[in-house]
Amino acid sequence: MQLDARFIMAIDINEQDVACLLSMAEIPEMDSISPMQGGWSNTNLLLTLVDGSNVVLKAWDGNTVEEVGRVIQRHTHLDAHGIPTPVPLELSSGNRHIELDGVAWALVPHYEGGLLGSDTDSLRSLGEVQARMHLIPINDCFPEVYTMGFEFFKKVFSLAEERDAWSPFLDLLRKEAESLEPRIPHDLPCGILHGDLFPDNVIGSDGEVAAILDLEEAWIGPLAFDLVMSFVGFGWEDGGPLEERWCALLEGYESVRALTEVEWSALPYLNRYATLAIAGWRYWKHVMSKPDSNLAERYLEMAGRLDVPLPFLEGHS
Repeated sequence: MQLDARFIMAIDINEQDVACLLSMAEIPEMDSISPMQGGWSNTNLLLTLVDGSNVVLKAWDGNTVEEVGRVIQRHTHLDAHGIPTPVPLELSSGNRHIELDGVAWALVPHYEGGLLGSDTDSLRSLGEVQARMHLIPINDCFPEVYTMGFEFFKKVFSLAEERDAWSPFLDLLRKEAESLEPRIPHDLPCGILHGDLFPDNVIGSDGEVAAILDLEEAWIGPLAFDLVMSFVGFGWEDGGPLEERWCALLEGYESVRALTEVEWSALPYLNRYATLAIAGWRYWKHVMSKPDSNLAERYLEMAGRLDVPLPFLEGHS
């Protein structure tokens, strides 16, 4: 077996730890290891086993071990209700993860194919799967506060105040949040949301969703918010919104669940909220929390969308 030491050292796990974890899952030994595409907060590595099969080794280095337990419960809940999502393998201990040096590790099934495309068939499939997820029963492993939303903004503002690190973007974010929050109705239909349905969180091929990944940001909130977040993630190209992608998402979604009139009225505000959530998280992550000159301007992509008109979200007949 040839193990690339660069990856093992980068994530602080050794060959013996990998072998132990595989043994606990009662699956074959590893032949090779390689990094996987996607993921900003956690580490995902592809293990090829000696029998030719694959499994994903996931390290939740961006979450506490306690929170990982709740995230795994969310995957289990979705899976139990027919929503395609990877559930970590059960180990001989009866758990689905172990703790190594304060980090939760798990073995997750590997799905063939790449990340879901942005073609109309793929987006119809995404809309349909998303609507089915919105109809499953609520479970208390999902929080009622969005980890990238209004409460998060307030924490970012407090941090900026402590550090005397206000910026034009944070001024904009505060102004927008103060304007938006009272405009979003409190009586919108609610349920389980993914919260971050971007292309790197959905596996698919041949126009079909194979699996919904990464439920760290999942929460209980207004269903229509999740739909516009999908459009924020999948619906833009070369700096512009593509109406046909919105129509494909909506068609797939409404084949399962029709939007209500109050949801239609709220779409422009929910879309703006979703856009700000991504911009705010990127600013906090790459400018304030872990400054990275290569990523420090990622938030500008979302901030720049705020002035782009989206008439197809504003009218419904």
